[in-house]
Amino acid sequence: MLADAMPVSAAHAKDPVVAGPLGGLALSAVRAATPMMIVRAVRWYRDLARLGIHLPFFLVHDFGLLYAAPKEQLEIGARPGLDHVAARVPRSAELLATYRSVLGEIAQSEASVRARSMRLSDDLVVVVLARVLGSLVQRTNNIKPPYAASLPLDPEMVRDLDSQLAGLFASLPRNFEMAVLDGLARSRLHILTLADALDLDTLRLLGMLGPESTAAGALAHVDLLAAISSPAANDIVNFSLELLPSVLETHRAKATGTHAVHGYAGIGNKGSLDSLVLTELAWDENEFARRMIENEILYYTREQAPDEARRLHYLLIDASASMRGDRQVFARGLSIALGKKLQLAGEEVWMRFFDSRLYDVQRSRPGQLPAAYILGFKGERGRNPARVFAQLATELALLRARDQRDPVVHLITHAALHVPRQLVQEVRRQAHLFGVFILPSGGELDLEYLDLLEGHAVVDHATLTEKTARAAAATKIVDAAAELNDRVPPSLAPRSMRPGGGADEAPPSLRPPRTSMPPPGR
Repeated sequence: MLADAMPVSAAHAKDPVVAGPLGGLALSAVRAATPMMIVRAVRWYRDLARLGIHLPFFLVHDFGLLYAAPKEQLEIGARPGLDHVAARVPRSAELLATYRSVLGEIAQSEASVRARSMRLSDDLVVVVLARVLGSLVQRTNNIKPPYAASLPLDPEMVRDLDSQLAGLFASLPRNFEMAVLDGLARSRLHILTLADALDLDTLRLLGMLGPESTAAGALAHVDLLAAISSPAANDIVNFSLELLPSVLETHRAKATGTHAVHGYAGIGNKGSLDSLVLTELAWDENEFARRMIENEILYYTREQAPDEARRLHYLLIDASASMRGDRQVFARGLSIALGKKLQLAGEEVWMRFFDSRLYDVQRSRPGQLPAAYILGFKGERGRNPARVFAQLATELALLRARDQRDPVVHLITHAALHVPRQLVQEVRRQAHLFGVFILPSGGELDLEYLDLLEGHAVVDHATLTEKTARAAAATKIVDAAAELNDRVPPSLAPRSMRPGGGADEAPPSLRPPRTSMPPPGR
């Protein structure tokens, strides 16, 4: 019975790592209808600490609920029976009154109301809290927390916690909590301004595309925080949201498989013993063994999603200084839309930036794109196309040596990307290559390697400045790239191994018609 009444054990009650954060909940002014929401708050608290933002647990809990829980499930106000606990701390009444007024204003703000309706993931809640509350760490008058932010993620520990808050609160000095509340009172207008200025469109896009597809742990939050803090991200987000409705209509084709549902759909070379075509048993033992080894045994197959994608799509995005402003918005918005289109069609998508060198590959997972990385990335290393293509050719050769899928490179860049022809030829030996070239004001496309591309699109400067024409041009490029992808052959052997295939040109049967897509009406 004692264990049921007191989930926090006596040993834990004396541990500052547990008693410190949980005891601070006596100062909390937001309660959720579901007490187990505290478990989500524990994760927010630990993840913020990984970002270097160590705040009192009650502060993370209260602000997080204002962005994560529906309004009808929240109650704002002091916890019953705990006013006398905080009254022992100097200035607590004044600081808590200011704190509750700030919570009330944020709870009624448009940003908070819209965020609650979006049902943000835990990663996005952490980033919102870092954006709004991160500055409080520097406003605590150098008072360090007396305990580490490593509260165990244990649901049993926070069950029936209200009756124990008074004892946990009194078990440690609360100078740290009061220092943070004092910093909050002094920066009240700053906190409210940051809360009102949250870019909810970015949060919406990240929620749609899956922010978890970025690197795991703290690195994911760094990418997300860079995206939500980037001044240029909002324009890219708005452009991406214009394109995504048509992209999301893409449906993945079905094929035959081995999943036991809806009866048999055909015959294939994969399956279980119970779906073996019975005539296979007529072969003698040696021939049956050979057919088994050579994967020639026939099975009845069932309808399901297709197997692993046969192609690997490589989106190569120019991040050099020539791609600032409208060009950057178009290139990154297009890459998000194109990546999602290909992904919905069942293809695997990798994304990579370049300027004077190639940056790390961002591999997408099914249903998720590294949107935060795309929105927040900054390239500051000049421009060296020859070096980039030399590195790309080498990496593609290594990739093809260990992966049977066909690389398809989608190049999104400025029209002045001058690359030695022999380097483009080397890339074309290893991969299919499509290009999207963005013209400068009054410029023309004049590149010596255009005939080596399997398709290319051209976007002029005037199109970038017209909202409707820009979206139409991007949609046309996405649709054309998907059509070209359907015509890409299923295997890509080195040119030297193809009958009649020279080093400079692909055989006509492997080279789909070139597509140059000027903006509509031009």
